[in-house]
Amino acid sequence: MRLRIQPASRLSGAISVPGDKSISHRTLLLAALADGISNLQGWLPAADCEATLRCVRALGVQVERPARDHLVVHGSGLKGLQPASEPLDCGGSGTTMRLLMGILAGFPFPSMLVGNPQLSRRPMERVAQPLRRMGAEVFTTEGHAPVRVRGGSLRGIQYELPVASAQVKSAILLAGLYADRPTTVIEPVPSRDHTERLLGAMGATVQREGNSITIEPAEQLRSLSLTIPGDPSSAAFLVAAALLIPGAQVQIPGVLLNPTRLGWVEAWQAMGAPIQVISEAEVGGEPVGLLTTAAAARLQAIEIAGAIVPRMIDEFPIFAVVATQAEGVTQVRDAAELRVKESDRIAALAMELRRMGAQIEEHPDGFTVYGPTPLRGAVVHSHGDHRLAMALAIAGLIAQGETIVEDAACIADSFPGFVEAMQALGAEIEPVS
Repeated sequence: MRLRIQPASRLSGAISVPGDKSISHRTLLLAALADGISNLQGWLPAADCEATLRCVRALGVQVERPARDHLVVHGSGLKGLQPASEPLDCGGSGTTMRLLMGILAGFPFPSMLVGNPQLSRRPMERVAQPLRRMGAEVFTTEGHAPVRVRGGSLRGIQYELPVASAQVKSAILLAGLYADRPTTVIEPVPSRDHTERLLGAMGATVQREGNSITIEPAEQLRSLSLTIPGDPSSAAFLVAAALLIPGAQVQIPGVLLNPTRLGWVEAWQAMGAPIQVISEAEVGGEPVGLLTTAAAARLQAIEIAGAIVPRMIDEFPIFAVVATQAEGVTQVRDAAELRVKESDRIAALAMELRRMGAQIEEHPDGFTVYGPTPLRGAVVHSHGDHRLAMALAIAGLIAQGETIVEDAACIADSFPGFVEAMQALGAEIEPVS
C-alpha cells in the first residue's frame, strides 16, 4: 500500500488514538501468567500485538475475543504455560520476542522464537546474556533470531544495563519472578516503566530506588481488568501535524500520561509548542488524561541528549519532521539505539527527509537538522518502519506538492486507523494501490 498526501489547509477536532502498544503487549503477557480471568478493554489490534496474542495462545493460554480490541484471558498461573508445538512466531515485534525470552527462561521446556527478516536483524544477545547469568540456556543465531530458550531453576542476579532499554529490563524482571532470590536491574537512565507498574498492580513485590529496580520471586499474580489508555506515541503524530499547520487545533482524550513516555512533549514544549497535558485519572497504576495543542506561532531549535532520549525513543522520526520547521540548529545525540529499531532510523530519516528538501546530517548516535526549511513533495519510502511511514506522511502535509509514501502498510504495526484519524481531522491523505 502507498499513501498519497496533499498539503493541508486545515486540521482540527477531537479524536482518540488506539490503545497503548507497550501496555497491550505487557497486559496480555502478564494476564497469561495470572491466576483467574483478566478483561482487557481497548487492547491494540495492531500487527505487533497480534504476534503476542498468537504466541500466548500457542503456549496453551485460552484467550477469548468478544471484540477486536477486547480480550478475555484465562490465566494459566505463573507456572502453567505449556510447550508450543511449533516455533513461536513473533512477526516483526521485538517486544514480543524479548519479553517472551524472559518469561520462558522460567520454564524447563525448550522454546524456539522466530521472526520476520526485519526482526531477525535486531540484536538479541542483550537479552540472552543476563538470562544466561540467571541460569537459563539461551542460544541466538549470531546474536539474532531465531532464538532457542530452555529455562528452569533461575538464580536472582544484579545486572547493570549497558544501554537503557525497557525491553531488556522487562525481560530480566519477568525472569526474576521465577528466581530463587531477588533480582535487581540497574538502568543508566530511566526507561518506560510499564512492566514494573503492572507487576505491582498484580501483586508482585517491585521496588525502585533511584535507577535500581528490584523484583522478589513470586508465587502468583492477580488477574486484572482495565481499559488500556491511548498510545502517546501514536498521539505524537497528530500533535505534530497540529503544531505545523496554521490554524490547527487538536484534542486527544484518554491518553497515557506516564512521564517515561512524554519526553517528546517536553522537547516540543521547550521548542515553543503550546501543548497542554491534563491528567484526569489513573488506570492500572498509570496516569491517563487529555492532550491539547494548536499551531505553534514559532518553534525554536533545541539540543536533545542524555536522560530524555529513552523517554522519547519512539518519537524521533516525527521529532525530526518538526525540527525541519524550527529556527536554528536542532541536534540529537546519545540516540544510537535508533540504529537497531525496525529500521536504521537515523540513516532512513536522513535519506528520506533529504528527498523532501530537509537539511539533515547523520551522526553515529543521532542527527542534526537545520531549519526552518520548506519541504517539497516527493516519493519517499518507509523502509518497512511504521513510525517512519507516519512521520513522512505528516511531512507531506506541510510540503509543497504531492507526497507519496511507499510501503505504508507497515503503519498497521502500531496505529491501525492512522489514515482514518488524519482524514477525520481534515487532512487530505488516502491509500492508493
